[in-house]
Amino acid sequence: MSLVRAQHLSKTYRVGDIEVPAVRGVDFVIEPASFVAFVGPSGSGKSTLLNLIGCLDHPTSGTLTVLDADIATLDRRAAARFRGSHIGFVFQDFNLIPVLTVFENVEYPLRMVQEWPAAKRRAQVLRLLEAVGMADQADKRPDQISGGQKQRVAIARALVSQPKLVLADEPTANLDHDTAYRVLQLMKKMRDEFRTTFVFSTHDPKIMGEAESTFILEDGQLLSAAHHNAAEAAHA
Repeated sequence: MSLVRAQHLSKTYRVGDIEVPAVRGVDFVIEPASFVAFVGPSGSGKSTLLNLIGCLDHPTSGTLTVLDADIATLDRRAAARFRGSHIGFVFQDFNLIPVLTVFENVEYPLRMVQEWPAAKRRAQVLRLLEAVGMADQADKRPDQISGGQKQRVAIARALVSQPKLVLADEPTANLDHDTAYRVLQLMKKMRDEFRTTFVFSTHDPKIMGEAESTFILEDGQLLSAAHHNAAEAAHA
């Protein structure tokens, strides 16, 4: 059963009296526990697709199903609940809260959306920090750690609520080559451990090379889709 399915999906924005098509009639399927990249130049529609999948925006037409939910039918409150329960986010600029510690940043989604008892929250946060190799940095603040470490914290935060889907918008853009590679390998390890699907919006050839499915976009249209055997190889 597919995790995400789009059929004739379109999104048009209105700027004054002008309609600007961002996504135009695309069809795609994303399978559970996969590593997927939307690729294309700026303005190709890849970030818009991530926003639609992440319930941050509504389609103009067509259908988009995420975990059996029809995204177009969710009102603002229902969309927020759905995001909090099922979707994690990783951003290129990390989006960590400067005044909170590493531990508190990872804990934040559990405090905001899910009513976890304090002891259960602590155990879950420590588990994720251990998994991403940041348990010994739990009491530091974001300005006290490196860019690569910040992205590790962001990955832990995205996974802390045990989502089925993590959306990553240019997650390696602010990292050097070696750090970006290590972060991608960490994401694959997390995918294998937690069976979470990772979906990327990217220009980065490193992500394209690691992706098991690659969707090439241009001017809001899907030009091609390539599917590789990396998942089967990883689990053989």
